[in-house]
Amino acid sequence: MSSLVYLNGRFVPEEQATLPVFDRATLFSDAVYEVTCVVDGQLFDYHAHMQRLKRSLTKLDMKYDVDTEALLAVHQRLIAENAIHNGMVYLQLSRGTADRSFRYSNEPEPNLFCFTQKLGVDPKQTLQRRLKLISTEEGRWSLLDIKTTQLLYASLVKTRVMKQGADDALFLNNGYVTETTAANFFIVSEAGTLVTCPLNGTLLPGITRQRILDLAYADGFSVEERLFTIDEVYKAREAFVTSAVNFATPVAEIDGKCLIPEGNSPVTSRLHKLYLDEVPKS
Repeated sequence: MSSLVYLNGRFVPEEQATLPVFDRATLFSDAVYEVTCVVDGQLFDYHAHMQRLKRSLTKLDMKYDVDTEALLAVHQRLIAENAIHNGMVYLQLSRGTADRSFRYSNEPEPNLFCFTQKLGVDPKQTLQRRLKLISTEEGRWSLLDIKTTQLLYASLVKTRVMKQGADDALFLNNGYVTETTAANFFIVSEAGTLVTCPLNGTLLPGITRQRILDLAYADGFSVEERLFTIDEVYKAREAFVTSAVNFATPVAEIDGKCLIPEGNSPVTSRLHKLYLDEVPKS
């Protein structure tokens, strides 16, 4: 059954949702995007995602007036029309359609579309997962704090490690751990401190990452946003990833080394519960 897609101001069946070949997203990955999780028919942290969208547009000098409330109505109609109970809404905004040139112009009208996807599992159950990661050297472009569609290297790496039996890759930038291909990364150190890489330009400022940090500070956790190495990860009490659809998902193994041999991750469990209880819903 065809789903409904939003494209440049119109709701159309997915078969009719087409873009020109000269769209700059196609030619240059000149586009930004956001993914907002849907749980029990409700959007999680929608307004924070729209704030990040605005920051991405500013950093790329892309001119578009983000109407948060109008886009919320678009999201909610797609959720209702496509019967999304647990899933996500994907939004992409490009610099528009123009003759191919490395020099961009903001004169073309941006192309905006949104679509939905259902999740095969209940995202509230991500705590039951046990991820396996393989560390790998960074190879993405340098502007990693902008959520652009430049995802090819991440796709290549994730496909490679999945063929090796892992769930994802864990990037190392000049010897320091940053994030996975599509999620932020945390450890609970030997001393019991929650540790994650600082926002130093080597990772995406994740919406769920920040929400988890805010909840951890408020709940009295010892928290450090600092650089750390893979050796510290190997010795960690716990590790987990955060993203729009992962919430806080435990990592059980990195580079073949077991992190939670007893299958117990109390810090991850606590933060997962706090997130589900406290995240703003629309």
